Amino acid sequence: MGNVYTVGPNEALVVSGGCCGSTNRTLVVGGWAWAWWLVTDVQRLSLEVMTLNPMCEAVETAQGVPLTVTGVAQCKVMTEPELLAAASEQFLGKDVVHIKAVILQTLEGHLRAILGTLTVEEVYRDRDQFASLVREVAAPDVGRMGIEILSFTIKDVFDEVEYLSSLGKSRTAAVKRDADIGVAEANRDAGIREAECEKSSMDVKYGADVKIEDASRQFQLQKAKFDMEVNAAKAEAQLAYELQAAKVRQKIRNEEIQIDIVERRKQIEVEEQEIKRKEKELQATVRLPAEAESYRVETIAQGKRTQVVEAAKADAEKIKMIGAAEAYSIEAVGKADAERMRMKAAAYKQYGDAAIMSIVLESLPKIAAEVAAPLSKTEDIVLLGGDGKLTHELTRVVGQLPPAIQALTGVDISKVLTKIPGAK
Repeated sequence: MGNVYTVGPNEALVVSGGCCGSTNRTLVVGGWAWAWWLVTDVQRLSLEVMTLNPMCEAVETAQGVPLTVTGVAQCKVMTEPELLAAASEQFLGKDVVHIKAVILQTLEGHLRAILGTLTVEEVYRDRDQFASLVREVAAPDVGRMGIEILSFTIKDVFDEVEYLSSLGKSRTAAVKRDADIGVAEANRDAGIREAECEKSSMDVKYGADVKIEDASRQFQLQKAKFDMEVNAAKAEAQLAYELQAAKVRQKIRNEEIQIDIVERRKQIEVEEQEIKRKEKELQATVRLPAEAESYRVETIAQGKRTQVVEAAKADAEKIKMIGAAEAYSIEAVGKADAERMRMKAAAYKQYGDAAIMSIVLESLPKIAAEVAAPLSKTEDIVLLGGDGKLTHELTRVVGQLPPAIQALTGVDISKVLTKIPGAK
C-alpha cells in the first residue's frame, strides 16, 4: 500500500524508487503523485523566488582603482523537466539557505571577474550595461544547476579612495562652468533682442496712440452732437412722461378715494352688523343667563322658604302633639297614681292598724337586708365577754329596733303590737 501526496504550484514533488528496484524518478509541480510505502522516497523542492544581495568589496578595476559594488538578484528553480531534474540532483534535501549561498558565491565570482575588466567610468556611468553583462556571463553557470536569474541590478558603487567623488567634482565644475557661460550668452542675446523688440514695440505703440487720440477726438465731437440731440429728446420725453404720469396719478388718486369711500361704507356696515352681533351675543351670553340665574335663585329661595315654613309648621305640630301626648300620659299616670292612692287609702281606712302592720311587716325584711348588707361581707363575728354580757348586748340591739322602725316608717310598732289580740 502507499499514500497520495499533493503539492502546490510553488513546490516540486520528487518521487524516487519503486517496486522491484525501479530507478524511475517522478517530478510533479502543482499536482499529486502516488508513493509506495517503504520502497519510495518523497521529497520537496521549493520553487519560490530567492532574493540575493551579492557584494564585492575593494575589487580593483582595469585602472587599479578599488571599488565596492553591491547588487540585487532574483533567482528561482526552473520548472522545465530537464532543468528541474538537474536542480533536484544539485539541491534536493538542501535547505533554502544553502541554495542561496551556492548561487550567491557564483554571482559574486562573475561580478568580480567582470569588474576587473572595466574602468571606473564604465561601471559608474552605465550600470545597466554592467548588470546585463554580469547576468549574461553568470546565467550559463547557474543554468546548469537548474537556476534561472530573473533579474540582476547594481544597487550601489562606491570606493574608499574618493576617486568617484573627485571624478564627480571635476565633471560638476565643468558642467557649472559651461552652464554659467551659456546663461551669460543667453542673457546677452536676450537683452539685445529684448531692446530691439521694445524699440519696435514703442514705435508701433506711439503711432497707434496718435491714431487712437485722433479717433478719440473725432468720437468725442460726434458723441457731443449725438448727446445734445439725445438730451433734447430725453427732456421732451421726460416732460411728456411726467405730465402723463401726473394725469395717471390723479386718476389713481380719484380711484383710491372712491375705494376708500366704499371701504368706509362697508366698514360702517360691518361695524353695525358687529354691534348687532355683539348685542345678540351679550343678550345670549349675559342677559339671558343672568335672567335665568335670577329666576333659578328666586325659585330656589322660594322653595327654601316654603321648605323652612313647612318644616317649622311640621316641627310645631310635632311639638304640640308630643306635648299633648306627654300631658295625656302624665294625666293618665297621675290619675292612675291618684286612684291607686285612693284605693290604698280606702284599704288602709277599712283595715286600719292591721293594714299598717302588714305594710310594716312586709318592709321589715327589706330593712333587715339593708342593715345586714355590710355584714354580708364579714366572714366571722367574734363577741368578747361572758354569757351575761352576750345576753345584755342582744337585748340592747332588739330594744333599739322599735325606735328605728318608727323613725323610718312613722309607725310605733310597740303600740301596734299591743293592739294585736293575745300580744302583751
